[in-house]
Amino acid sequence: MIRKIIQIDEEKCNGCGACANACHEGAIQMIDGKARLIRDDYCDGLGDCLPACPTDAIHFIEREAAAYDDDAVKEHLKKKGGDALKRHLDAKEAHKHDTPAGKSSHEEKTPAFTGCPGQRIRSIMHRNEESATSADNGTAPVSQLSQWPVQIKLAPINAPYFDGANLLIAADCTAYAYADFHNRFIRNRITLIGCPKLDAVDYTEKLTSIIAGNDIKSVTIVRMEVPCCGGLEYAAKEALKASGKFIPWQVVTVNIDGSLQE
Repeated sequence: MIRKIIQIDEEKCNGCGACANACHEGAIQMIDGKARLIRDDYCDGLGDCLPACPTDAIHFIEREAAAYDDDAVKEHLKKKGGDALKRHLDAKEAHKHDTPAGKSSHEEKTPAFTGCPGQRIRSIMHRNEESATSADNGTAPVSQLSQWPVQIKLAPINAPYFDGANLLIAADCTAYAYADFHNRFIRNRITLIGCPKLDAVDYTEKLTSIIAGNDIKSVTIVRMEVPCCGGLEYAAKEALKASGKFIPWQVVTVNIDGSLQE
């Protein structure tokens, strides 16, 4: 049958084992220092391993593969011993409750997750601004961040919050330099941040995957006036080109004194 299943890029895999720990079915094992999918029928296609991978080495593909076999998985986990089977059963129960009626488990909003907490995909709902008041009866600032994670290096390639999103790609320093950053830029946008100088990585490939693989409505790039921030702007523009999509975009530059360039 043709179905959705994970594919592991061994070139990108750094052998950390996070994906194997996140997989409740034991479908992924570390072999010769690399993560490997050992049997197609062990992979349930829920993708708990994707956000656990720090190098973005795991993606979904559709190909000919054996159907998921929960009974075979249980037998496999019994042989592994320890609490492997209990983790599997607990994860299945969590997925069952997280899936809205009438939707497949692939469409759930928050999959069960056992990897690094900082990489867990989350959508964030905030209380109404009018209800947030400080002790002196003044209006207290309310965060406008609507999702997690925000670091480009940690962000997933696909997530429910990317569907129909207005995407903000911002340099780390911009939120410190521009006082009203949340209301002016983060509000009503999905936020991705990075520093091309300190991260020492080319964001182009990952940003291309995010833009090409999701229904992104617009892209706003916010950078500092310093030359090194040009790397972020360049990566975002190249990703837009490589995505093959025509998407409205803009670049906003923040000066070191906190003002916006005209």
